[in-house]
Amino acid sequence: MRVSVVIPTHNEAQAIGRVLADLPSDVVTEVIVVDSNSSDGTPEIAAKMGARVVQEPRRGYGRACLTGLAAANSPDVVVFLDGDYSDRPSELPILLAPIIEGRADITLGSRLQKQCSRALPWHQVFGNRLAALLIRLLYGVKISDLGPFRAGRADILRALALEESTYGWAVEMILKGALAGFRVVEVPVSYYPRIGKSKISGTVKGTVGAGWFILSLIVRYYFRRRRAGTARPA
Repeated sequence: MRVSVVIPTHNEAQAIGRVLADLPSDVVTEVIVVDSNSSDGTPEIAAKMGARVVQEPRRGYGRACLTGLAAANSPDVVVFLDGDYSDRPSELPILLAPIIEGRADITLGSRLQKQCSRALPWHQVFGNRLAALLIRLLYGVKISDLGPFRAGRADILRALALEESTYGWAVEMILKGALAGFRVVEVPVSYYPRIGKSKISGTVKGTVGAGWFILSLIVRYYFRRRRAGTARPA
């Protein structure tokens, strides 16, 4: 199985070396670091450690992930992982197991199933639990978190036609996957305080903006589905 790992980065020089070093080489086929105008040497460090660096000057987490997905070289599975070392790359086999065993099409690493939630700010824990509750109620997908450590079959990820360019990309994958009838499975993963300052949860503006956008996206997709259903002829 060909596994491509996509890591969006923006000034992650303190952490990217540890992230790349911890990836299990016997599992990963290629590593793509999608860098957005880092000024601290992040892409140079990544390249020296064997990653393929793709420059994406346009800002946006979702945009970086989509750029990495497009750049992947004939993968069977694509993994998305943050470059701040808050997730543990060594746990990649845990994330891949449901897909390899044929039990899932998309897997999500939950940071809230283990005793790791204290590494997350309280407002981030609250927002993630609220979003997960809405997804369970409206879409029937049993999840507890919207964590960034996730994997999906490449053919399915491309078929979903993901397009959100910001932090809404993470939830768009779940919603479109659920609406299309694909199997979304959650697995517990570890989570630790990130190295460096968060670009989103580290600021009030980023936290409120991300939360509002994600919750409105969940509701918007739900009513879009209902309208599409009532518009179909009997």
